[in-house]
Amino acid sequence: MTAEANVGVVGLAAMGASLARNLARHGNKVAVFNRHYSRTEKLINEHGSEGTFYPAKTMEEFVASLTKPRTAIIMVKAGEPTDDMINQLADLMEPGDIIVDAGNAHFPDTIRREKAIAARGMHFVGCGVSGGEEGALLGPSMMPGGSEESWKTLKPIFESIAAKVDGEPCVTHIGENGAGHFVKMVHNGIEYSDMQLISESYDLMRRALGMTPAEIGDVFEEWNKTELDSYLIEITAEVLHQVDHKTGKPLVDVIVDHAGMKGTGTWTVQSALDLAVPVTGIAEAVFARGLSGQTELRAEAQKQAFEGPSGVVPMAEEDKIAFINDIREALYASKIVAYAQGFNEITEAAKVYDWKIDLAAVARIWRGGCIIRAKFLNRISEAFESGDANVSLLFAPYFKDAIETAERSWRRVVSRAISFGIPVPVFASSLEYFDGLRSPRLPAALIQGQRDLFGAHTYQRVDEPGAFHTLWTEEGRPEIQA
Repeated sequence: MTAEANVGVVGLAAMGASLARNLARHGNKVAVFNRHYSRTEKLINEHGSEGTFYPAKTMEEFVASLTKPRTAIIMVKAGEPTDDMINQLADLMEPGDIIVDAGNAHFPDTIRREKAIAARGMHFVGCGVSGGEEGALLGPSMMPGGSEESWKTLKPIFESIAAKVDGEPCVTHIGENGAGHFVKMVHNGIEYSDMQLISESYDLMRRALGMTPAEIGDVFEEWNKTELDSYLIEITAEVLHQVDHKTGKPLVDVIVDHAGMKGTGTWTVQSALDLAVPVTGIAEAVFARGLSGQTELRAEAQKQAFEGPSGVVPMAEEDKIAFINDIREALYASKIVAYAQGFNEITEAAKVYDWKIDLAAVARIWRGGCIIRAKFLNRISEAFESGDANVSLLFAPYFKDAIETAERSWRRVVSRAISFGIPVPVFASSLEYFDGLRSPRLPAALIQGQRDLFGAHTYQRVDEPGAFHTLWTEEGRPEIQA
């Protein structure tokens, strides 16, 4: 087979096939391979007219059809299948060739794989791709890691297919080895928080105000014309307006209330714990999904008939409108906290793993194609470009003002939700994070005293440097410098 394709895609399930079609539609010559050739045939039969494809029946044919430096994008199941595919490709490729993993790999795996492939003289790139099947076809947000040298080859290819905002492609080189997959992981963690906050807002309007899903959908439609303008707010309105054709009920009422997870949210929280960076909103969103899946535990709780507030809370129409506005303000403030925590996690990881990550560029590429795309990402990008957000997004003037404007509403929503007996874990934890930041002194001093008493872990003093230990069991409690 003659080498004519400038890029190839391995794995032609929904995401892989959509990505291959996107590449071909934008002038790339695309080699395609799938373990089962029937899937390759299906792609060519149904979409072969969309561009130039080079279908391969074997891996050898696939590699032979690629021009140098050979560039192969793999879209296969994460874990062992990914390792197997990488090894098969590497055995057939040569120094200077590029293997791109565009799946949701865990970044430590990407670091390991990059090191192993680099030792063989080839390039391995972990690339986060957001936007789902539709994004892969019409323009995703892309977060490639890997070497600067590999980016020279990948840049024109990825820029040709990425989503565009104001003419700017939603792709940038994130950093070395696992940086791309790390940033995609945090993107997904923020997505968890964003979705849970929207769900908590819906729950308050549904359970406390007695509004119908369609009425709440109308509210979200209006919110999408404000600073909350985003893809997730837009599709929330669509979901809430949907009627189930079988029963005639609102579709949301016939969907089981168990939210699934694929792991990236959990990884975000685990990584944050390793880095000692609090991502409380993201963590509570992950835990909320976990609780939704505890079906037996929840069923038993219903049998216990615990006493507590429930049902619609009588409110005058004026008060109802005011409370809905409070929810909107609290949603925006909590959303800002989620992004601030996510960017803090990226910042700390960059220090630990020696990644040079441009946070303003990350915010820009999230403006289109990805699930968390939102109008206010322009503001986030500006805040990082100006340096105002270098310590925390919350300290940039625009976001500081937004938080201060929303604060009273935020507190009313959390306190009233508690009095209504409606769980708002992400609203509450986000507010608690804000209060923790602004507290001049936290009770951790007492914890350090406790740790020193039971484990001689020592403590520091506010009035002189060094580590100290109190001899707690001795009369007079003398203190010694450790």
